[in-house]
Amino acid sequence: MVDEGHSVIQAEEMLMASSTQPWKPWRCLRWIVKECVQRAVSGVSCVLGLHWLCYVALGVIMALISFAMNLTVSKLIRAHQWLYAQLEDHVLLQYLCWSLYPASLCALSTSFSHSICPQSAGSGVPEVRCMLAGVELPDYLSMPHLFAKLVGLTCALAAGSTVFLGKVGPFVHLSTMLGAYLHSLCTSAAGEEEQRPKQEMLVVSAAVGVASCFGAPVSGVLFSVEVMGSHYAVRDYYPSLLAAACGALTFRLLSVLSREQETVQALFKTSYSSNLPFQPIEILAFAALGLLCGALGCLYLFCHRWVLQFVRSNAFLSKIIATEKALYSGGIVFLLASATFPFSAGYFMAAKLSMSQLLSSLLEETQWNTASQNASVPRGAGAGDLLWQAWSPSGTTIFVTLLLFLFMKLWMLVLACTLPLPAGYFMPVFIYGAAVGRLLGEGLTHVSTNGSHSQGTASAINPGGYALAGAAAFSGAVTHSLSPALLALELTGQHTHAVPVLLATLLANALARARHRPSFYDNIAIVKKLPHPPSLVKTCPTLLSVRLGQVIRAPMTVLESQSGWTAVQQLLHSSPAESTFPVVDSHESGVLLGSVSRLQLEAFLDSHRDGGLTKTLADQCSFQPLKIQISTDATLKQAYSVLTAVREKCLFVTDRGRLAGVITWPEIKRIMEEFSQAATTPHH
Repeated sequence: MVDEGHSVIQAEEMLMASSTQPWKPWRCLRWIVKECVQRAVSGVSCVLGLHWLCYVALGVIMALISFAMNLTVSKLIRAHQWLYAQLEDHVLLQYLCWSLYPASLCALSTSFSHSICPQSAGSGVPEVRCMLAGVELPDYLSMPHLFAKLVGLTCALAAGSTVFLGKVGPFVHLSTMLGAYLHSLCTSAAGEEEQRPKQEMLVVSAAVGVASCFGAPVSGVLFSVEVMGSHYAVRDYYPSLLAAACGALTFRLLSVLSREQETVQALFKTSYSSNLPFQPIEILAFAALGLLCGALGCLYLFCHRWVLQFVRSNAFLSKIIATEKALYSGGIVFLLASATFPFSAGYFMAAKLSMSQLLSSLLEETQWNTASQNASVPRGAGAGDLLWQAWSPSGTTIFVTLLLFLFMKLWMLVLACTLPLPAGYFMPVFIYGAAVGRLLGEGLTHVSTNGSHSQGTASAINPGGYALAGAAAFSGAVTHSLSPALLALELTGQHTHAVPVLLATLLANALARARHRPSFYDNIAIVKKLPHPPSLVKTCPTLLSVRLGQVIRAPMTVLESQSGWTAVQQLLHSSPAESTFPVVDSHESGVLLGSVSRLQLEAFLDSHRDGGLTKTLADQCSFQPLKIQISTDATLKQAYSVLTAVREKCLFVTDRGRLAGVITWPEIKRIMEEFSQAATTPHH
C-alpha cells in the first residue's frame, strides 16, 4: 500500500510538472534517445577516456562536413555549367552567365561572412598558428565564426576554377573551432581531473583539417607538425593520428557510399607503370624541376607579399575594402572570370575544367603532345572522358596552353589572395605546380621522341610523374614544408615516384628558404602584424638580439610576503584578469619567493571575513615554487620558445634572483606590434 501511494504521488508530481512545462514533440522518444546516448558515452569513456572519444568525434564530424560541402559545391557548379550550356549561340548571355555567377557568389560569401564575423576572411592558418603558441585571439574560435566561415567558404568554392581557390586552410581553421568546442564539452563533462590542455586539441584539429579534405591522414599530421607549430610535443602524435585516420576513413567511406568511387582508394588514383617508372638519368630532370619550382615559388611569394602590402597601403583600395567589401570581391571576381571566358583566353587555359578535373588531367600518364598529333584519337562528344583534350584545342599545341595557363594563373592567384572572403590557397598552388611539372615532362617527351635510354633499355617518359613532383615541389616551396611530398603520394597512391617527388620538394624548399625568405603564411602574419616571432624573424633579424631587459616592464601586480588583508583586497580588485601573482620578500629587495593563485588569495580574504585572526600572507598561504624562470639577459625569441614548449601562460623574469618582470602572451603581443612596424617594409 505504501508503494502504491508513493507511485500515485510521483504520477501526480510528473503530471503537475508536465502541465507547467511547455509542450515538446516526441518527448518520450527524445528521452529514450538521450538516455541511450548517455549510456553509450559513459560506456565508451570508461574504456577509452572521454577525450579520446572527442578525438574520434572530431575526425568523423569534419569528414561529414567536408563531404557535404563537396556535394553542395559540385551541385552549384553543375548548375552554372547547365545554365551556360542552355545559352548556347548567345555569346553575350554566355559571357554574363560565366562572369556574373561566380561574382555574385563571392559577393554573397563576403557580405554574409563579414556580417556575422568580420575575422572570417582568409584561410585562418596564420591565426591558428598564433593560438597554438598560446596567444589569445578573441572570437577566432567561436561558433558564429564557424557558421560564417562554413557558409562563406561554400559560396567561394562554388565559384569554380575561374577564381582558383581551395579549402585546405579554412578547413584547418574550421577544425580548430570545432575542436575547441568539443574540448569545452569534454572538460565540462569530465571535470577537473580529466582536463587536457587546449593546445593539444588544437594541434589534433589542425591534422584533422587536412585529412578530412583529401583523405590523407599521415600528411595531415605532418602538416600540423611543420606549419602549425614551432614546437611539437611527441605526446600529440597518437591523438593526431587517431583523429586524422578516423576523418580520412570516414571521408573515403562516404565517397564509396555515394558511388563516387568503387572502393576505398586514393582521391586522385593513378596507375603509373611500376616495372620501370623512370630511368636513373631522369633524376637530374626531377632535380631541375625542383629548382625551377623553387624559383617560381620565390617569384610568387614576392608578388603575393607586395600585393598584400600595396592593397593595405593604397588609400583608395583600403577604403573600398573597409567600406565596400562585397563590391570589391564582386569586381575582382568579375575581372578574373572575364579573363577565363571560354571565347577569349579561357579557350587556351582549359577553363571549363573544375579544380579536381584540372589536377586529374595534369596527372594523366598520356603523352598529350603525341596524342594530339595522332589522327586516330577521337575528338568531340565521343571523347568526353579524355580530359587532356581540353588542353589541346584545335590548332593549338599543348605547350602554348600550358604556358598561357601558368602566366595567367600566376597573377590571377596573387590577385585572388586579396579577396576578403573565406578561402584557401594550398590546392591552387598544388595544381599550379602540377602544370609546371607537366610542361617540363611534355617538353622532355617532345625532345626525346624515342624515350630516355639507360643501359640499352628504352622507356617512354611519363609526363604525369613530373606533374606529381612539380605539384609537391611548388606547394612545398610556397609553404616552406615537406608535407606536400607525402600528400602527393597519398592523394595518388603512386609510391613508385617517392624518391623523385621528395628530391624535387627538398630542392625547392632549399631555394625558397634561402636568405630567410618568409613563407606564404609568414607573409600574411607579417602584413597582419600577428604576434608570431618565427615569421617576424625572417624580416626583422634584430628580433633575435632583443634582450628581455630592454623591453620588459616592471610588474604592477606584486605581493609582499608580509602583505595583509587590505593589500590583497586592493590587488584583486585592480587586476580582475590575473590568475597568478608573484610574491617577493619586500618591495625594496625584490627577491622573488614564488607565486600565489587567485583562489588562494580569495580563501585568505574569506578567512578574515569569518572573524579569523589577522595574519599575513606568509602565515596562511603556501607559495608555489618557481618551476621555470628566465634571466633578463635572455632574448625575446628564447622566452617565446620556452612559453610555447611548456605551454605556460606566464614566465617570471629575474635578475640575480630579483623580480624584473613577467612575460605573458599579451606582453609578447605588445612587443611584437612594436617590432612589426619594421617588418612591414618590403624585403629584397
